[in-house]
Amino acid sequence: MIYQGSCHCGNVAYEVEGTIDTALACNCSMCQRKGSLLWFVPRAQFRLRTPEDAAATYTFNKHIIKHRFCPTCGIHPYAEGVDPKGNPMAAINLRCIEGIDLAALPVHDFNGRDT
Repeated sequence: MIYQGSCHCGNVAYEVEGTIDTALACNCSMCQRKGSLLWFVPRAQFRLRTPEDAAATYTFNKHIIKHRFCPTCGIHPYAEGVDPKGNPMAAINLRCIEGIDLAALPVHDFNGRDT
């Protein structure tokens, strides 16, 4: 299935293909503050519908994950990084996907604070 997502104002928009079967709630200093529910997909399944430079980038700690956000409305719709094997990945903020029932998804907690 192909899902549409965006920041609040729409300046950063994307589509992502796959099956959403679970969400991840991370308690690291960034995700806890954002309140993100994440879905990880291979980067090839993620396509921006707006220019790459419409999103700003924030990195912290080990500077491995590129947290992408809209400089206009401040929403963080996705992040980019690599999986443990070095494959490019996208971390999709499920709260920014249109038309899904978040309450129906099982949420798995991840202790990012201690990693």
